[in-house]
Amino acid sequence: MQLLYQSDSFVVVQFEVPAEKPGDPGRGGYEIVDKFARKEIFLEGRLAESFKAGVEQLAEQEPSVEEFDAYISRYTALAQQPVAMH
Repeated sequence: MQLLYQSDSFVVVQFEVPAEKPGDPGRGGYEIVDKFARKEIFLEGRLAESFKAGVEQLAEQEPSVEEFDAYISRYTALAQQPVAMH
């Protein structure tokens, strides 16, 4: 687990799960927490790849926090899981 981004609105964490057997692909994805909506979403597979590509493209432009947050909010609109404290 690696914290990738944190703002007043969002937290993005990357998860990588190693393969169980040699030669098998590993698994992983991104968890995005919307602090204001108190919801989270886990992106994996093609959706995670799309998210990563968009972040990389955006990062090349040296965006502001507001621009990063606007991009992330496109994905949190899909969030259904409420954030629970443990």
